[in-house]
Amino acid sequence: MFPCSNMLGPGLISIAGHATPIKELLWLLSLFAGIIICKIVYQLTGAISPFFFTGYVKLDWQKKLEWNNRGFSTFHALLVAAASLYLLLESDLFRDGAQDELMINRTSAFSDSILGISAGYFLADFAMIFYYFPALGGTEYVLHHGLSMFAIVQSLLSGQAQMYIFMVLFTESTTPFVNLRWYLDVAGQKNSQLYVCNGVALFLGWLVARILLFLFFFYHMFSHFDLIKKVYPLGFYSLLTVPPGLALLNIVWFWKIAKGLIKTLRKVRHSL
Repeated sequence: MFPCSNMLGPGLISIAGHATPIKELLWLLSLFAGIIICKIVYQLTGAISPFFFTGYVKLDWQKKLEWNNRGFSTFHALLVAAASLYLLLESDLFRDGAQDELMINRTSAFSDSILGISAGYFLADFAMIFYYFPALGGTEYVLHHGLSMFAIVQSLLSGQAQMYIFMVLFTESTTPFVNLRWYLDVAGQKNSQLYVCNGVALFLGWLVARILLFLFFFYHMFSHFDLIKKVYPLGFYSLLTVPPGLALLNIVWFWKIAKGLIKTLRKVRHSL
């Protein structure tokens, strides 16, 4: 019998028998915290932006909507990238031999909190994208956020494969460069040196965090496939399908970024 979602023990929701009332409370608080943080940062972005960019007040409602949306997108990216870096490299949570628990089953209150906050962000952003579709992004954004929420929630509720989820969340480290590129474009700074430097940083960051890191992700996963097979069925098949889907999206976006960078560098060369 597969250990899928069902009513087990005192917990309301259990995948692979992982949930407890305390964990469920932490998950819910983290989820709502993520949504509330998005709301606060969205409002703060709208409040402080006129002090840094006087043209903000002249933007139409759609541009202001996306401007503020990218504010909490940037905040989430910095938060989860920093947390992922800490959990993967600095803490002992996923280090080989650091714990008796199998690496695939290791969790902590901190890791659960970060996943809950991230799920709250993706839920809030997905709701805005869907409600204002396609103003804040097309089908590829809906697919990206849907896959991300699906993977994060599964890992959170099952307590399995969190190491791989944090590898993928670290790829959000490229988001601030994407958002800065958009901000500079809207501010009429496409010909500025900052725009060019940010474009180069975005290209290199995307190459490392969303292309090379995914290659390491797949190498690590298949070199530890004996552990992967211990993940509950839906989670196991999700690990085999969701990351390749996200990787494909990253390759498509990388191609667009590369073309944009080449176009920008050509303009710079012709202007010299």
